[in-house]
Amino acid sequence: MKYVLGVSYDGTEFAGWQLQKNARTVQGVLQEAAFVIFRKETKIRGSGRTDAGVHALFQVCEFEAETSVPAEKIRDCFNRILPCDVSVLVSAEVPDGFDCTRAARKKTYAYRAYFSECALPLCERYEARLQCRVDTERMKKAAGLLVGRHDFKAFSATGSSAKTSEREITSIVVRERADGNAVHYEIEVCGNGFLYNMVRIIAGELFAIGSGKGDGAVREALETGKRNLLAKTMPAKGLVLLNTQYDTLLFGDNKE
Repeated sequence: MKYVLGVSYDGTEFAGWQLQKNARTVQGVLQEAAFVIFRKETKIRGSGRTDAGVHALFQVCEFEAETSVPAEKIRDCFNRILPCDVSVLVSAEVPDGFDCTRAARKKTYAYRAYFSECALPLCERYEARLQCRVDTERMKKAAGLLVGRHDFKAFSATGSSAKTSEREITSIVVRERADGNAVHYEIEVCGNGFLYNMVRIIAGELFAIGSGKGDGAVREALETGKRNLLAKTMPAKGLVLLNTQYDTLLFGDNKE
């Protein structure tokens, strides 16, 4: 039987999703738990990879197992074993031919940052600290240049193994929220797929534009593929995978 999990994790203490030797990874922790539950080696495949330090609100993964435990109760089996920085939110059975990577239609990420005159300990784990306030209207205008199908080669870090750098971004939403201590910013990006560090590079460029840089570099980078035209890659801690969308609901009426 094939099953899917909806997993949430704090990526701070993980070396990313993918299994690595001598490193703590989300896939590794889940497979260790699965071994205890099913009493055999069980490979858990994710809908995609997240880098070291990146978080996930809801990531889909799949595995095959023979068990008498009802599909919806598998969640509880995992959560009795998993450490506090990773949790299974929901579990379900899917057809044997389902592939959570190939079947994914869209992914949505959010990048979060804040500005404050002093570092705020309760923000530092999940938001990057900016050096100044930024103009979100300028950021929104520049974000519009990235929506659609483009060659995003310039928005990829060295080391990407992708066969093509063409991707489609369906939406970019820029939000601003102020409280008594800081101004918080969020860039939500939805697309059919992302290159290595792509969202973090997009965020870095948009924050640079919000700080006064012109948007001409975005246009030129899309045309030429030159990474050096764009701003620095933002730190991993501000990035969170919000969800992965499929043509069908994997978990019934549960939020995906």
